[in-house]
Parts: sequence; C-alpha cells; structure tokens
Amino acid sequence: MSALEEIRNRFKNDHFATDAAGIVIDSAEPGKAVCSLTLEERHMNENHVPMGGAVFTLADFTCAIAANGYSEKKTVSQHASITFLAPAKGKRLIAEAASLRDGRTTTLYTVDVRDELGTYVAHGTINGYVLG
Repeated sequence: MSALEEIRNRFKNDHFATDAAGIVIDSAEPGKAVCSLTLEERHMNENHVPMGGAVFTLADFTCAIAANGYSEKKTVSQHASITFLAPAKGKRLIAEAASLRDGRTTTLYTVDVRDELGTYVAHGTINGYVLG
C-alpha cells in the first residue's frame, strides 16, 4: 500500500469531511497536502455559490492532512482564519495547505482554495496545537 493510500485509509474515519462533504485527499507529503471537493447542490447556499462552511471544511481538512499525514505527532486546530475572496465559478474546489512553522507545541499553516478554473476562492491560516 502506498503512503497516500495509507493516509487516505487513516483519515476515512473523518466522516464529516469524507462522507458528508465528499472531500478527497489528492496528494500529501510532509507539511503539505492537496484535497479537493466536487461541488454538488448540497454544498451551495441561497445564492447558488459554495457555502462558506463547505469551503472552510475543505481548508481545515486539508490542513489536518498536511499536519498529521506524515507525522507521529497529533496536531489539532487551535485557531483558524479564512478570508473568502471570490465565489467559485467552477465545479470543483482544490485546497493546498503548506506548513510555515512546525514547532514543538504549535504549528502554522496556510491554505489556499481555488476552483479548477483558477478562481482564487479563499485564503486561510490555521494555527495548530501539538498534543502531548
């Protein structure tokens, strides 16, 4: 089994992200991850654009994969901030998370969310806390 398959298998129990939202882990390496979400009616708000909660869930889950995919440490979100930049125009959202700092007790990640057409949908920063 490849490392990516092992990570997908390990995170399949994150049912909200994988089952309810339908997020897929596309790639992972230490401190980085890419996840995607094919947009469906269930992800849309009243204005028929992806609901902020769907975009945020994608960003948060992608950060979790980047922080925990290749690590023996368990990192949880301590603080998250997201700025919504534009409504998605495409049918698929892609999030890329990257570590800016991986400390002994805290971490800092950035997450960029775009659609498959290149629309920059959201930018987030997530501080993580490393559990003892």
